[in-house]
Amino acid sequence: MLLSSYISGKGLHPLLESTADLIRKSRDSLDQVALLDLDPELRNVYKKVDGDDLFIFNELHQARGFRKLHLELARIGSNLQILHCVFFPDPRFNLPIFGVDLVSANGIVTAAIVDLSPVGKCLPDPIIQKMALIDMPEFKSIRAIPEWGTIFSSNVCFIKPESSMEEKNFLKLVHNYLGSLISYSFLVEPDSLHSPTTIERYNYQKTYCIQQKRNDKTRNVLAKTFSPTWADRYIDIVLFECSPLPKE
Repeated sequence: MLLSSYISGKGLHPLLESTADLIRKSRDSLDQVALLDLDPELRNVYKKVDGDDLFIFNELHQARGFRKLHLELARIGSNLQILHCVFFPDPRFNLPIFGVDLVSANGIVTAAIVDLSPVGKCLPDPIIQKMALIDMPEFKSIRAIPEWGTIFSSNVCFIKPESSMEEKNFLKLVHNYLGSLISYSFLVEPDSLHSPTTIERYNYQKTYCIQQKRNDKTRNVLAKTFSPTWADRYIDIVLFECSPLPKE
């Protein structure tokens, strides 16, 4: 059985499942979608942890305008479930980084964050205009942005949903953020590989990855479950890879 089927078949939280479905549908609507190669040992991961099964399932693609489209689903035992997704743009394209993370513990979503993060001093004007049209829901429990979260935009939404209605509103927000990004991506033309704007956007992506790696919670869980070396390799290759720009 595929790990993704196992994860879903064992009762993935409805918000995580709906968000994963939305991400896949949005991803598949892009032009020139193709699978990215990844070491099978990192794509599908299984380990027994204190009697509990740990599963990690990764989907990695690329498309026109995006160098990596990453969706990760993970679960530990029957209690902890995680959805992590980042759409990294091709630096030649003036597109922000889309990111969403969800954590469910004991059937309750304890953390939900979504953002379109800038890869320059600010978001592209068309994205700013699209974001201004989005009706931001009111949520009761707003969570504090971590100290390393300077990479996020002013539109970042980080909450603990307090009801099924808030979960639906968060999913709608993810839909609106993704829709704004993808509709704009069809209109953007690439700059040359080594133009100053491309290099600037690459450097912002590199900073984004460096800052995300400061999230010790992710590394500590992986290091404890596997090893510090394996955790660093997984984070550097799968989660927040930012390879140098090609020379040609």
